[in-house]
Amino acid sequence: MTEEGPADVALKLLHTADWHLGMRFPAFREEDQLALTRARMAVIDRIFGLAQSNLVDAVLCAGDLFDDPAPEEAWWRGLLDRLCAYDWSQRPVFLLPGNHDPLTSASVYDPRHPFRQGLPRGVHVVDREDFSAALGADAILHAVPCRSVAGHSGLCEQIPMREPGDERLRIGMVHGQTVDIPGFRNNFPIAADAAERRGLDYLAIGDTHSFREVVPQARYPLVYPSAPEPTKFGEEDSGYVALVFFPRGRRRALIRRERVAHWTWEEHAVSSLDALRSLAARDDLRRCVMRLRLDLGVSPPEFEEVEALLRVLRGTDAVPGRVGVMQVDRSGLQLDTRDLDAVFGDLPDVLTAAVERLRQLEQLPGGEQREQAKRALYHLYTLVKEPA
Repeated sequence: MTEEGPADVALKLLHTADWHLGMRFPAFREEDQLALTRARMAVIDRIFGLAQSNLVDAVLCAGDLFDDPAPEEAWWRGLLDRLCAYDWSQRPVFLLPGNHDPLTSASVYDPRHPFRQGLPRGVHVVDREDFSAALGADAILHAVPCRSVAGHSGLCEQIPMREPGDERLRIGMVHGQTVDIPGFRNNFPIAADAAERRGLDYLAIGDTHSFREVVPQARYPLVYPSAPEPTKFGEEDSGYVALVFFPRGRRRALIRRERVAHWTWEEHAVSSLDALRSLAARDDLRRCVMRLRLDLGVSPPEFEEVEALLRVLRGTDAVPGRVGVMQVDRSGLQLDTRDLDAVFGDLPDVLTAAVERLRQLEQLPGGEQREQAKRALYHLYTLVKEPA
């Protein structure tokens, strides 16, 4: 892999996959869901802009462009509008149906669908098992679509072998899972040596959401470009596309990953107040999707600081927070109420009785009820800690 593309190239490609347009994020607040779903469409402009600025010879979109085969009109029309905004007549785009958006009679890729009918010149749907297209005079693309959401046969096996005397650069494109993990059941399996066996100089694949050369520095590379916007926590090396260069006079591809994502996804488990303070002091979180777990015990004054720091991170209805999108898991936040008796010493009888009842509830088995009692004691503490 190189950091700089070669100055003199015979073929330049942009390889992308797994856009998952239309994906929903129900675990987040409504306004955060909207931000994350819109980002999946916005990243396409950066992908297409990168293709234009690098003067690539073709754009390979290796499947799962939509999250399902029949997306809502907002998604297929949004993509169609972006495709129509560029001139692809000299820089073709190839759309491959994946296992999330397979080629069926009900899919957006069917010739009768308005998405397919509206595609501009230069944008091609891989709709045959024997699909091929010339990439200039000295290169050819072979691609095979998914026709179902699952399959046990390898689509690479349908790509023709290199014929004797064929000296063209041969590019393959399929969607599926590589079989380099022992004992893992694969969907549309791809062997690690598939490119070499079929006589392909580069195999563009999609499905895994992390950027990965299946065999690093391979003579015949198989590459996952990753999802251009991460889809969940735990996806490492996500948010990229692959720029692929074939220097003139040599067959081995040079591969450069380019970051296009707006969002980064981070998980943090905080076990001390100092760690939470450090997190709240960061100034690089505006484009972060964060899941924060609080796993610490605090006194009532410290609890107040925790709440203040969370407001800094997450924001309020009136003020945006440091973090772009945030989930907070408070189940491990333990409030220590043992030192509150001095504050509650001079309460009226009715409030003293309430404190005693809450103290009794604190001793009952069952974490949820005990924590509710602690929180009630804390709120009573905040009301009476200062003189009227």
